[in-house]
Amino acid sequence: MSNTTSTSIGKVPMGQKIAFGLGMLANQMFPAMIGIFTVVLVEKLGFSGLLLGLTYFIPKFYDALFDLIMGYVSDNTKSKWGRRKQYILAGAIILGISFALMWQLYAENGVTYNFWYFLLISLIFYSGLTIFSIPYVAMGYEMSDDFHERTNIMATSQLIGQLAWVVAPWFWVIMADQTLFPSSEVAVRTLAVYVAIGCAILAAIPSFFIPSKSTLNENYSPIDLKGILGSFGEIKEGLKASIEIKPFRKICIATFLIFNAFQTTAGFSYFIIKYYLFKGNENGFGLWPTLFGCVGAIITTVAVIPIVAKMSKTMGKKKAFLLSQGISVIGYILLYVLFVPGKPYLFLFALPFFSFGIGSLFTLMMSMTSDVIDIDELNTGKRREGSLGAIYWWMVKFGTAVAGLLSGLILSLVAFQSNAATQTDESMFWLRIFFVGIPILGTLTAIWVMKDYDIDEAKAREVRVLLDKRKGKEKVQSSAYLSGKLVSLLKNGSIITTIDNELSTKNETELKTLYSEILNNGLHGLCFSPYVENQKAGDVLTSDQIKRRLDIITKHTNWIRSFSCTEGNELIPEIAHQNGLKTVVGAWISNDKTRNEKEIETLINLAKSGLVDIAVVGNEVLHRNEISEQELIAYIKRVKEALPNTQVGYVDAYYQFLDRPNLIASCDLILVNFYPFWEGANIDYTNSYLQNMLEVTKNIAQGKKIIISETGWPSKGETVEEAIPSEINAMKYFIASQKWAKNNNIELFHFSSFDESWKITQEGTVGTAWGIWDKNEKLKFN
Repeated sequence: MSNTTSTSIGKVPMGQKIAFGLGMLANQMFPAMIGIFTVVLVEKLGFSGLLLGLTYFIPKFYDALFDLIMGYVSDNTKSKWGRRKQYILAGAIILGISFALMWQLYAENGVTYNFWYFLLISLIFYSGLTIFSIPYVAMGYEMSDDFHERTNIMATSQLIGQLAWVVAPWFWVIMADQTLFPSSEVAVRTLAVYVAIGCAILAAIPSFFIPSKSTLNENYSPIDLKGILGSFGEIKEGLKASIEIKPFRKICIATFLIFNAFQTTAGFSYFIIKYYLFKGNENGFGLWPTLFGCVGAIITTVAVIPIVAKMSKTMGKKKAFLLSQGISVIGYILLYVLFVPGKPYLFLFALPFFSFGIGSLFTLMMSMTSDVIDIDELNTGKRREGSLGAIYWWMVKFGTAVAGLLSGLILSLVAFQSNAATQTDESMFWLRIFFVGIPILGTLTAIWVMKDYDIDEAKAREVRVLLDKRKGKEKVQSSAYLSGKLVSLLKNGSIITTIDNELSTKNETELKTLYSEILNNGLHGLCFSPYVENQKAGDVLTSDQIKRRLDIITKHTNWIRSFSCTEGNELIPEIAHQNGLKTVVGAWISNDKTRNEKEIETLINLAKSGLVDIAVVGNEVLHRNEISEQELIAYIKRVKEALPNTQVGYVDAYYQFLDRPNLIASCDLILVNFYPFWEGANIDYTNSYLQNMLEVTKNIAQGKKIIISETGWPSKGETVEEAIPSEINAMKYFIASQKWAKNNNIELFHFSSFDESWKITQEGTVGTAWGIWDKNEKLKFN
């Protein structure tokens, strides 16, 4: 199979997200309306609990099996329209026609006839659902390969899809209105036609508005009859490969437990409200089942899904899942307590908690499945959104089939009587126990299953980097440097001049000895990395973590360099001075003008307090192209005027100072970043690169002092041309650059003190491994 059929990476236009969401509205509206209309099967057409259970179980069991075949077919379709669109459109048409026919039921035909008629048309309906839903869901999985954008896509689709659960409960009110329909049986026959037409149109929208590329030239397996019959071996292999992915197993099991425990008892709310809260009295009853479903859906739409999407970004998908499901358990407990006869309004207070369960489930699980699909591609070399989506939804649908059967069995077990005016107190007691007990048990078990789910943002980014590298699309991204710049500046080929023969002949033990000697004798300066594991830029630092890390490095350096004056970074200069260190203190400048003001004001205040030895206004802001040179110079001049006795400068890659004489004139000294690694330099020639960078900088420095504000080499990660990250090369570069700086009387700040896991999001794995100490604050080369 080809693995290059993804149609988009990164950000997805909002219009496409909305189009995908409208498909989700249809995908949820059909089952929502089945849940509403099913009441008629019990109350008007006389279906027993067992027959009701069979109408759920048989079609959905069939649907679940068909999903696996459809996933294979969709993944292997060769078409100028791509792999998904034509099936989505065909499925939408089948869904619309069969849904309208399915509800053309008449009581006078008898229970047996109606049961078989409904069952047979249901099989056609669920065939259409599979033909639509498997390619549709796969289309969503392949819309983006960005970790957080995947959550945004799924959150948008779930927000729109939740409207189904807002709208559907009001059909109970319409069905009960005898001014519109003489009976609910007639109402269902009529309303089903309108629902079918509207939902079919919604289901077709993604096929028209979400782009895909031709797969005519892809090397896919055949999908003729022979190919499909022969596909079962591949489906079996796919199932085995998927099941072997531990995170995917956890996602499937947790979804099965939560959703299908919910599905088993969800329909009981109607009967509990009618026969427990209202004792079978029709007066005033009709609105409350509607409010139960509608209010819960509104809360899910306007509050739960946005909150969960935000939680996912701030704490990660797993923690957001665990917290959301924990809140839902509280909701189920409250529902049991707040179902009070004569006071139906009380249960509304439980709905905000209850709604976190299903409201968070598919937003997070579908996003997590997208991450797993990348791992599957890394393992198998195949891009199988359809197959893995089919496996995931097979678990959901198989569970739903079981849930439908269990629902009927529970109704029989508690002696619930169809067509009865009232139910016994014992029946209502046990129905309420099952209503909350089964979902609580399923949710708690799912929480236990997911407690050690291990795909976080860092791992997902690393997988994407490996996939891109395999496809030949890898581009290592740095927030700090442009590779190859020096080579383009020096056209005479003089860059490769010398090899450090001393280091090239050293073994690992000898290199570690030299490395330790230099480190223990003390460096001029270190770039300080304050963020501990599971933190990232923007998180608030504590004085304890700053002090602990500064205590580790103090005996190895004379200076430290910090990068910001807000979010706890303003504590670094004071603690550093208490440790006897000198400080280069930076104000982080960006296109956020409000933050810039706070950064500059704090920098000035710190300097006036005697805590700043060199003040830096901005770090690589010109490289990031966030503000203009004129704006930057204005900031620098403002700080200089406020601090006449403090040296003030700006940090950027050396080449950003070229052709900027006004910027250089505004600085008291030149703070430049030298990175032979990002130039793609072979480790044996890095001193030549450093020397050439220094010469280029001296030529434009206007006689001002030059300080190397950053340089270093990563110990692992992706290569850049001839620059290879490794522990040996990191030690070689450290030794060579320190000796070179000493021989040239250059003040140099090594980058960096500690490894920083959060940088994987900007630079890939290579961004996480520049430290002398690792992320756990242990010396890497001892």
